[in-house]
Amino acid sequence: DAATTHQQTFEINGKKVRITIPAGIADGQKIKLKGHGSPGYNGGPNGDLYITFNIAEDPHFKRNGDQLSAEVIVDLYTAVLGGEVIVKTLDGSVNLKVKPGTQNGTKARLKGKGFPVYKKEGEYGDLVVTYHVKLPTNLSEKEKDLFQQLKDLQR
Repeated sequence: DAATTHQQTFEINGKKVRITIPAGIADGQKIKLKGHGSPGYNGGPNGDLYITFNIAEDPHFKRNGDQLSAEVIVDLYTAVLGGEVIVKTLDGSVNLKVKPGTQNGTKARLKGKGFPVYKKEGEYGDLVVTYHVKLPTNLSEKEKDLFQQLKDLQR
């Protein structure tokens, strides 16, 4: 919800209050609602109400301001030979090219695919994707032999 501007209704002191929550709101950020607090003393105006937002962690993305980071698994063959991986973004998935010889921990920056910038409609941070190369397991004898042949070529 923090990635989109939306409205939400609260009941405060028996009254329904509808607020617009801007895209890009941060965890711990406060919004002031003037005049929606407790009644003033001796007939004075109502005080202000402060709403503090608690934004839950996302299971796929880590957020740092407007920048998002994510990890993607790349198989050994794609890392060595190059290819494409599918990367999840806030607005769908994209195909990301993997260069031949990509190392474990290599990062790719997707400009404008991060979190919305607070109160700046149409502006977005970046998404930084970290590649994690997955090594094959349970190799057959033939696969082990092929890897040995590759190893022997390096000598």
